[in-house]
Amino acid sequence: MVNYQQAAEDTFWIGGSDRRLALFENLFPLPGGISYNSYAVLDEKTVLFDTADISIADQYLENLQAVLGERRPDYLVVLHMEPDHCALLQTVVQLYPEVTLVGSAQTFRFISQFFPALDSVQKKIVKEGDVLESGRHKFTFIAAPMVHWPEVLFAYDSCTKALFSADAFGTFGALQGSIFADECDFEHQYLDEARRYYANIVGKFGMQTANVLKKAAALDIERILPLHGPVWRKDISSFIGYYQKWSTYTPDSDDILVVYASLYGHTASAAQAIAAKIQEKSGRHVHVYDVSKTDVSYLISEVWHCGKIVLASATYNGGLYPKMSAFLEDCGALQVQNRTFALAENGTWAPAAGRLMKAKIEAFKNCTVLPDILSIKSALHAGDEEKLDAFAQAVVDA
Repeated sequence: MVNYQQAAEDTFWIGGSDRRLALFENLFPLPGGISYNSYAVLDEKTVLFDTADISIADQYLENLQAVLGERRPDYLVVLHMEPDHCALLQTVVQLYPEVTLVGSAQTFRFISQFFPALDSVQKKIVKEGDVLESGRHKFTFIAAPMVHWPEVLFAYDSCTKALFSADAFGTFGALQGSIFADECDFEHQYLDEARRYYANIVGKFGMQTANVLKKAAALDIERILPLHGPVWRKDISSFIGYYQKWSTYTPDSDDILVVYASLYGHTASAAQAIAAKIQEKSGRHVHVYDVSKTDVSYLISEVWHCGKIVLASATYNGGLYPKMSAFLEDCGALQVQNRTFALAENGTWAPAAGRLMKAKIEAFKNCTVLPDILSIKSALHAGDEEKLDAFAQAVVDA
């Protein structure tokens, strides 16, 4: 069934949603699915922006052909060459062989790698500041390298004041009835998934994201058209504000995160006691997660959300519990910064987890590890109340 919607003047969303895919990039859980957004601008010349993932090929091609009618596309702009947006590139060119592909020089290197058969198609290489005119609409290109691939471009339409933002400002989650953020409860339906998307997909490239946000700040933006998630046309500054925080590794709340690794429940019990003490002393929301039960992408999202992080881990085979080790490795790979960590360890004969966690965190940029590690022998008992109290107070005071 054809389902395209108008996103701005002369501009149509022609994407689709996939609620069946279990893992994005075969890695990140998608309990709410995901959308793949593509756009068509119908002017004197017709301009397409990106294609879609192979999983929604039928829906995308149906929407594309319906919105075009008798038109033939003049340009197909490739803002991002990742397969979830370019999988149907060759298919579209086969349908409309006269189309001119538009992208950065790096884009065409990637096109050649994915689709050697497209080497002979008409090409237009663009760079920062170049303008593509379709009539009333004039698209100025903005280089956005490493947000989150090196070839990425944004495009700003001076006619509609719409920013085609590639993977920036995207979110996990299929679209509902409307494509617009203001026609859903974004804060409750999408904000956590937008943060999880940013932290895990783009998060490592905070500096590059901050740089492109500075470029965007000079533009009069009235709409944001991302490649995943809802289109923005109201209260845009609020979402840009989140991106400014996330890209500078600034927590977006005063909440406190507790993540624990427990074999038989004793460290879990201690972590819950720590969380209760912190809640009592601070009045802040405390989020408690089992590192073995929670997908690491959610933990990473919570790291971007919270400024203070308590890690409680059992010692395992004389080392760090594997799931906690993997979580910290992921934090390091995504360049977590500007956080305060407090550490608790458990071990029946030779607790070592605290020292090992501290060594990993000390490699993070601008992160503080509180000096006193709460060390537990097997389990917390009534006699540990005083040191538990001091540990929680130190977290609150940090």
